[in-house]
Amino acid sequence: MSTLYPFQSIESAVQELWNRKNAFSLKNEAGAKTFYCLEMFPYPSGRIHMGHVRNYSIGDALARYKRMRGFHVLHPMGWDSFGLPAENAAIQRGVHPAVWTEENILHMKKQLKRLGLSYDWAREVTTCLPEYYRWNQWFFLKFYEKGLAYKKEGLLNWCDSCMTVLANEQVEDGLCWRCKSSVTLRPMEQWYLRITDYASELLDGLADLPGWPEKVRIMQENWIGKSEGAEIHFAVKDMSVDLPVFTTRPDTLFGVTFITIAPEHPLLEGLLPVIPRRDQVAAFIRETLHKRTTDRNTEPGEKEGIDTGLSVIHPLTGESLPLWIGNFVVASYGTGIVMGVPAHDERDHEFAKKYGIRVKTVIEPLVAHEPHPPEGAYTGPGRLIHSGAFNGLQNEQAKGKIVSELEALGKGRRKVTFRLRDWGISRQRYWGTPIPIVYCDRCGTVPVPETELPVILPRDVAFTGKGGSPLRESRSFYETRCPDCQGPARRETDTMDTFVDSSWYFLRFTDPENTQKPFAKKTARRWIPVDQYIGGVEHAILHLLYSRFFTRALKDLGIIDSPEPFRSLLTQGMVLKDGTKMSKSKGNVVDPDHLVERYGADTVRLFTLFSAPPDKDLAWDDKAVEGAYRFLGRLCQRVEELFGNPAKNPVSSRPSGFKESGGILSSSQKSLKAKIHETIRDVTFDLESNTQMNTAVARLMELLNTLGTANPDDPADFAILHEGYSTLVLLLSPFAPHLAQHLYTLMGHEGLVMDQAWPESSEEAMLREEIPYVIQINGKLRATLMLSPDIDRAELLKRALEDERVRRNLTNMKLEKEIFVPGKLLNLVVVPQ
Repeated sequence: MSTLYPFQSIESAVQELWNRKNAFSLKNEAGAKTFYCLEMFPYPSGRIHMGHVRNYSIGDALARYKRMRGFHVLHPMGWDSFGLPAENAAIQRGVHPAVWTEENILHMKKQLKRLGLSYDWAREVTTCLPEYYRWNQWFFLKFYEKGLAYKKEGLLNWCDSCMTVLANEQVEDGLCWRCKSSVTLRPMEQWYLRITDYASELLDGLADLPGWPEKVRIMQENWIGKSEGAEIHFAVKDMSVDLPVFTTRPDTLFGVTFITIAPEHPLLEGLLPVIPRRDQVAAFIRETLHKRTTDRNTEPGEKEGIDTGLSVIHPLTGESLPLWIGNFVVASYGTGIVMGVPAHDERDHEFAKKYGIRVKTVIEPLVAHEPHPPEGAYTGPGRLIHSGAFNGLQNEQAKGKIVSELEALGKGRRKVTFRLRDWGISRQRYWGTPIPIVYCDRCGTVPVPETELPVILPRDVAFTGKGGSPLRESRSFYETRCPDCQGPARRETDTMDTFVDSSWYFLRFTDPENTQKPFAKKTARRWIPVDQYIGGVEHAILHLLYSRFFTRALKDLGIIDSPEPFRSLLTQGMVLKDGTKMSKSKGNVVDPDHLVERYGADTVRLFTLFSAPPDKDLAWDDKAVEGAYRFLGRLCQRVEELFGNPAKNPVSSRPSGFKESGGILSSSQKSLKAKIHETIRDVTFDLESNTQMNTAVARLMELLNTLGTANPDDPADFAILHEGYSTLVLLLSPFAPHLAQHLYTLMGHEGLVMDQAWPESSEEAMLREEIPYVIQINGKLRATLMLSPDIDRAELLKRALEDERVRRNLTNMKLEKEIFVPGKLLNLVVVPQ
């Protein structure tokens, strides 16, 4: 398809105008109403894809709209530039990660500018630069001082392919979130951030985020996973060892017939020497851990276990119960030990049936003959039986009374637990923020003084792809002096999880030039929380939860005021082609550069905004791209024909309004004017909702069609046409800013269209003249409706079918056809069904 419209040259000229005017620079005027619009910043992989284009087009349309509404808009962009792909590139291509990253940033920045996105590039943030990551290190030190950062040994998720530890949140169905390789468990020491200290706050705070999608709030609620119950202690028989068990069902305590402990539980190390079947048990543990990942969303398909041969004592009955090890128990969830109640828990029943463990019923249904599975567990409400002094109590009532008895005996207590685990941030990779810790044989673990920040990532390292991080081989990096005793010391060679970088970048955008602090508290107070945040729902657990934790921790440290980072969140849908997400591996990628070269940036932007609501998936359609292109072409052609020659159309420079016949507009002219103002009203409503940009674009297309019905040779019509096209151009500018600016200037207006006030609709202008329309059914009068004289057949039929008088006469009738007489009547021809 050959290019019919000169969009590329128009866009180049408009971008030069924006550059000359420094159009996107934020003027920090005191007292001005503010709006912070932010799209999730990208990893600089080298090229943007259509998902980027859609995300950034949504944000840019909103930012431009808010600017025209009189807001001072903060709309920045930067680069989430630490990460494994750069290190892999160094190994595979022999180019340093810093060089690879810098080159990618330059190319992607050029692509974003070509799209005409209104970013204030003076605020650009790049997380791999020392001026940024020094503040990652500063925050770490503050967290360390407050006990929020600590180091411990544990079984950690390990990816052999990436050769690094992964946080629980980065393991998806047992696979590495990045490379999709299988994840195994490995005992290691690493640094953690104590996100669990904020579990209750993070959970309760979700109620204060009405601007977030419900699905994201539910995902975070489930991940935090609050459970209310009791911690009950079972003593190991003939040993001074207590096994703490957490349960939400203390009412079933008398039905416990076995206890199961996680194979990786630290208490097992002390128990193994006295286990009768020590070799078999040790082999079971090794095999289970070899197959196991700590992804808590994945349970093993088949429940497997082994009897240790040890017994535990029931805290209330004193009876001996067998201690099992089970593959379905995870040490990091609850206490890592569970009580088995096969009569009232489906999983326990399955396990007990497989291994021949006793089943003891302690709850019977409240209603006699209530259905009860003969071969399964009863999990419904009921009355306690075989439960000693608690017999006869309803199970909900019994929960509290049993826990009170345990507390009185010192064998249990009420407890709230969370599924959320602390955030492991150590990564055994090079391309990340160095952790500001040194190890001294004399002084132990010593934090690097703030005055010595940043700890610079060295450039002179070798990338072989073997042995993990090259920092471990860089003596110039790891050999240092102890800050306390000045003796020889060794630097920490792990780097920080890159999600640390993105957990506060939105704060740095508010004050990117600050060299004394990560940002000024007063400046951040003006902009935080972010008014509108836009990105993929895949970040619901990782980035969005970590950012909420970071913000609350910084508030407690007195660094910021807001407890939440993002007031409103829009999770845009994916871009699909051939029914699946675009990806190189599937060969269904559409290159944005090719589209921009062929159709222009405005066409590409308009297509992504028009083809689906922002929060829904967008199905790629080549015809829809050409449809957006043709719409912009028709608009460009019409404006150039009507207003490109002011000498030919002198009325184009006059204000529109009542001109001819003593200031009276004809019915059709009033209707045209009403359509203009209805479009203003409706597009404004769509943009205020954020999720209806597609309908906003559709309304602009409809207005263009309506304006095409006017007579440009009629002076009154022409004046209204000038108003209509001027309005259309203003309303179009958030979606297709280049063409809007070009046409705005062409029509005789001065200045930048993005600096103009957003049009206001007039209620008076929207008052349409109405005439009576006769509605007949098989030629008989059934209703008279007062409607606009230019109403079309489809709208008239819709209005008629909404009328109760008409609907009554259509019961059990089938519409065969309608006879429409414009300006007079609609006759519905019906037959019995």
